[in-house]
Amino acid sequence: WREIGPFMQELRGMPGAAALAVEFIILTACRTSEAINAQWREFDLSAKVWTIPADRMKAGKEHAIPLSDRAIGILRALRDQSEGEFVFPGPKGRPLSNMAGLQLLKRMNRADLTVHGFRSTFRDWAGESTAHPREVIEHALAHQLKDKAEAAYQRGTLFEKRRALMADWAAYCDTVPAT
Repeated sequence: WREIGPFMQELRGMPGAAALAVEFIILTACRTSEAINAQWREFDLSAKVWTIPADRMKAGKEHAIPLSDRAIGILRALRDQSEGEFVFPGPKGRPLSNMAGLQLLKRMNRADLTVHGFRSTFRDWAGESTAHPREVIEHALAHQLKDKAEAAYQRGTLFEKRRALMADWAAYCDTVPAT
């Protein structure tokens, strides 16, 4: 997680939809399939919210993600050139391939990384270097609570707290340490 700033700087220099998709995945801490199958109707750009329908979520429960300014910037840039329903389009009106990110990482000579691994990067950063509560972090990752009793009482989404967390994450991703 300490290397995410320089990585993001390099990633932003890469051309193509795959680079934007990977950056968006990192900024939202979502799963690859959630991003590449994202459709424009799921977004409220003015409210800065992406609502993923339950049928596209691993846990089968709708998940609203607060979007950082940079994530909104990516969406607006894509919207200007969009012709179909998918935010990250692939050939023939289909979504971008789930291998596009992995191929991008290989082109960047970062075969040591996986796109899904950036969720762990986010989790490690949030847990080790911020004061954001564990519950907020886990909600941001759309993780289900293992403790059934705790889950029964946890009905809120901690959305505004997650908005602050995701803004902090985006700001951290822009941090490039001085050399």
